[in-house]
Amino acid sequence: MRKTTRTIFGVLAGSVCLALVASQQACAETTLDKIKRTGELTVGTEAAYPPFEFVKDGKIVGYGSDILAEVVKELGVKKLNQLDLPWQGILPGVLAGKFDFVATTVGINAERAKRYAYTMPIADGVPYAMKRKGDKLTKVEDLNGKVVATQLASSTEPVARALDAKLKATGGTGFKELKLFTAFPESYVALASGEVDAVIQSLPSLAALVKDKPDVFELLAPTPQEGGFPYLAWVTRPDDKDLRDAVSAVIRKMRDDGRLAALQKKWFGFEMTIPDQGYLPPGAM
Repeated sequence: MRKTTRTIFGVLAGSVCLALVASQQACAETTLDKIKRTGELTVGTEAAYPPFEFVKDGKIVGYGSDILAEVVKELGVKKLNQLDLPWQGILPGVLAGKFDFVATTVGINAERAKRYAYTMPIADGVPYAMKRKGDKLTKVEDLNGKVVATQLASSTEPVARALDAKLKATGGTGFKELKLFTAFPESYVALASGEVDAVIQSLPSLAALVKDKPDVFELLAPTPQEGGFPYLAWVTRPDDKDLRDAVSAVIRKMRDDGRLAALQKKWFGFEMTIPDQGYLPPGAM
């Protein structure tokens, strides 16, 4: 009886140990480990940001999608789930674990750099103002008394607000109104229709739009960005730095072998300088 009891306790103890080991292994698995083990990747994208990401013939295409295709190959991903979400849900969604990382352009700023792990940049993101073709606006000071638009919760919203404050501080009236749209294409429609007088957005996107619709839009001028880090990148959760580094390695490889420049010419019509360092504010993850 005593021997049988020992045997039962031995089996139970062994089972507990195996369960603990399995639990520890599961806890130790990172998002990158999971992606490699399952061959499946889920990303969050705002497919309303041409030419970075947009929908054409029912598919998400664009500069960012072409980069993502290379990341998928390098990570050995067999199944890609690309969620098309409103911009306002993208960053909260990655922190909530709804997808593995953000594969849509995220402007770099100090506040975000404390909460998210940025990849190396995929593009220049200098903020710029765009006007209607032929409008008599030549400099940012001409935006005094004008209706200006940008996207809600975008990296250019604080840029627009800072410009409004600067115009007032230097003796101007500031904007007549700052209109915030859910997606940038809505602001372009508003500009074309005369609802707003200018749109503040990153230069690459505006340059591509002006090239596509030269009879409708014109670039106005760069907009000041205090303490700015004018680049666009992707982000992961703070505890997924190994995934961030793996994605950055692919971007760096594409930059160094010329594939990134080729995609920039394809989608924007010009090449951009992508730095190795100096693109993040102090204290960034």
